[in-house]
Amino acid sequence: MTTNSLKTLSMVSLLALGTFVMTPAAMAGDCPAGKQGASPLAVETMPKNVTDTVIGSIDLGNGYNIAGKTMRLRKLVIQPGGVVPNHSHAERPANIYVVDGAITEYRSTCSVPIEHKAGDVAVESGNLSHWWRNNSNKPVTLVSADIVPTPMMNKEGGM
Repeated sequence: MTTNSLKTLSMVSLLALGTFVMTPAAMAGDCPAGKQGASPLAVETMPKNVTDTVIGSIDLGNGYNIAGKTMRLRKLVIQPGGVVPNHSHAERPANIYVVDGAITEYRSTCSVPIEHKAGDVAVESGNLSHWWRNNSNKPVTLVSADIVPTPMMNKEGGM
């Protein structure tokens, strides 16, 4: 295993561990009680003022027997007014850690927007579509750990 692979695996492991440690913070960013259900909110379909950088990845078919899947770690920076467009997590489970700033999530399964602040973790899986907007006047930094179909590694955009 290369040094970069070990660093990537270590970073992903730390992020996964952090997800368990910070479970109470993640609850703060869930859909409020009584607000679950179809979202009546408009959907943004185009990215705007967002950079999405893959900072590490592991082919899970290479030694892990999960052919066709890649685990990746990404850094996203969303500028004020920026948008991460609508996307699905049907085939792509993810944990999103809010490193810095505050951002609003618009979920297909919640009738109101969900506010996420630094330290929150958004758990994304199953029958979920959503998009994000930075409604603040400061950039927001997110770290995304997800498992994607290997061909998706060559596509940009989406979270």
